[in-house]
Amino acid sequence: MKDQSDLKIGTLAIHGGQEHDPSTGAVMPPIYQTSTYAQAAPGVHKGYEYSRTGNPTRHALEKSIASLEGGKYGLAFGSGLAAVDCVLKMLKPGDEIISTNDLYGGSYRQFTKIYQDFGLVFHFTAMDDAANVEKLVNDKTKLIWVETPTNPMMNVIDIEAMAKVAKQAGAMLVVDNTFATPILQRPIELGADIVLHSATKYLGGHSDVVLGLLTTADKDIAEKLYFIQNSAGGVCGPMDSFLTLRGIKTLDVRMERHCKNGKVVAEYLRNHPKVDKVYWPGFEDHPGHEVAKKQMSDFGGMISFVVKGGTFEDASKVVSNLNVFTLAESLGGVESLAGHPASMTHAAIPVEERMKTGVVDGLIRLSVGIEDADDLIADLNNALNQLG
Repeated sequence: MKDQSDLKIGTLAIHGGQEHDPSTGAVMPPIYQTSTYAQAAPGVHKGYEYSRTGNPTRHALEKSIASLEGGKYGLAFGSGLAAVDCVLKMLKPGDEIISTNDLYGGSYRQFTKIYQDFGLVFHFTAMDDAANVEKLVNDKTKLIWVETPTNPMMNVIDIEAMAKVAKQAGAMLVVDNTFATPILQRPIELGADIVLHSATKYLGGHSDVVLGLLTTADKDIAEKLYFIQNSAGGVCGPMDSFLTLRGIKTLDVRMERHCKNGKVVAEYLRNHPKVDKVYWPGFEDHPGHEVAKKQMSDFGGMISFVVKGGTFEDASKVVSNLNVFTLAESLGGVESLAGHPASMTHAAIPVEERMKTGVVDGLIRLSVGIEDADDLIADLNNALNQLG
């Protein structure tokens, strides 16, 4: 499809950036399981030389994410953290990064345990108010790093407000859009310079691939990222690219069901006597609800809640007694997952730091899948009712 400028997001999920295979007419991009490509003469080839630098299947995925996010350039990596790594390699010792204090534990670990030792300086703050970020800006600020909604506290950060701060500072704005996906939120349209995805999650959607994606509309940024991608080599393979492309085809319809089930589960939990707090941006009294309404088309299928009592033992008992929900790392698959952030996804964050942001021992994070909502409610009800 040549002209895709007027296509809606659900159509872009299927056709965005895609063309039928020119050699065979194959509707789905083939899996080009090759490491190298024939050249007619030195430097004379059909656009590909070596699969670390470029692979047709990976290229199809990179075009897809650029189209979905309203960018112009896409890059695919072996994991979400490999994509994070690529962005940080754009910086130099002494450069400063401002990030949310409610950050995915893997990103926090990479920031503080790897890149801090190479001379990058990180500041973590609540980003519910742009003034908190403005206070930390100085002439060394090169990057503002946003997750929204955040993992796992479901805080919502105003992307437009952060974009203004970044622009005034002469810094880049990176938005991790993993929880919302481009179906619910398009950060580039709101002023972001780079959008990041752990495509392992909703984009792949079937818990069968580990992969990361970046996209940008800025040519200069893209050229720097492509250079690092090729030089550092943290790319994904063609099979993983194919699986993620296949997942993206159904992203729009899956997100509709995730959102619908998420609303049902969030409202059920809020009314359960053995649940203390529920974090979901769809609630009108959620602190970020109005911002979420402004920048998202729906509120997603990610929910966190604290059980009454709030102890590790209480949370452990609940997640261990679930049957339809699976106790496992990750999120965004068609199946519902439950996790205990304090001991799983956020174990790398010091106890005192995670407690300050609400990641307490009694917190459970749910990735609500696309099963029948009645079965999900019955499963949660059975597990919660076993608490004393």
